Amino acid sequence: MANNRFWADSRLEPKRQHRWLLFIGGRAKIPAYIIKKVDKPKITVNSTEHKFFGHSFFYPGHVTWDQTAVTLVDPIDPDTSNILYGAIRAAGYDPPTDRDGDAPHTVSKAKATNHLGQIRLQQMDPDNKPVETWKLFNPWILDVAWGTLDYSSDDMVELQVTFRYDYATYKRGG
Repeated sequence: MANNRFWADSRLEPKRQHRWLLFIGGRAKIPAYIIKKVDKPKITVNSTEHKFFGHSFFYPGHVTWDQTAVTLVDPIDPDTSNILYGAIRAAGYDPPTDRDGDAPHTVSKAKATNHLGQIRLQQMDPDNKPVETWKLFNPWILDVAWGTLDYSSDDMVELQVTFRYDYATYKRGG
């Protein structure tokens, strides 16, 4: 009987998709108000199969944290394209423009993670208090798509960035 009144309970408050803040710290400093959409962390537990007498048995294996995608708008100031390009350069990317033949620098995890700092995602309740907090450790930029331009549209330019990280932690509340 109690299940029939589940949604009638005014104290019930589900987590909502539109109540969240994403903090990308470090030197990249991407303001929270230009972040439009984010995928919450996701894990995959690998499995190992063992066959015995015509049957398959499966055992859990390693845990892998999957990449996280973020959609941002690109205002003129702060220039999100410039912030992300700067983060790639700070990670060690050096465009091949040197005519002396010097080898370009390569991206390093230490530089990439140091520049981004820690990424923190908080879901909020109706009073803007955190109900859950995710922290992504050692994040770095896996890919960036600098948007699409279209003469027939007056939409804002959106950037897509994917972050790779080693692992995440979950904490209830702030």
